[in-house]
Amino acid sequence: MAHKITEDCISCGACEAECPVEAISSGDDKYVIDPDKCTDCGACVDVCPTEAIIAP
Repeated sequence: MAHKITEDCISCGACEAECPVEAISSGDDKYVIDPDKCTDCGACVDVCPTEAIIAP
């Protein structure tokens, strides 16, 4: 199960740059995680300034 980005996302892009498998991309109003690519490594969680990324 992939990590998820909540509505607390401020679209700063820190998570996208940190993702080693390029599972994160810019969505309409926040960044989104592709569940088919996400490996649940948690690298994105550590760099999110608003704690908007949650574990499954």
